Amino acid sequence: MNLGLIGFLLLMWVLIVVGGGIAVMILGPFTVSGFGKLGLFVASVIKAIVALSLVVLWIMILLKLKNWIFKKELRP
Repeated sequence: MNLGLIGFLLLMWVLIVVGGGIAVMILGPFTVSGFGKLGLFVASVIKAIVALSLVVLWIMILLKLKNWIFKKELRP
């Protein structure tokens, strides 16, 4: 059995669960005050930027892991 692939899939699921937890527990209740009617819009923009940043970070982590696994598997 290929432990590299299993580790990759396990890390992928861990990142999905952690990202969902961050989105629900931290980003969900996040509010911004002091902007009047634009408060909801500003909060939404901040939430979107943080969520997209997390997605990019997760992709970079998984790409590094994938490259490490393939380099390890291709060594003679």
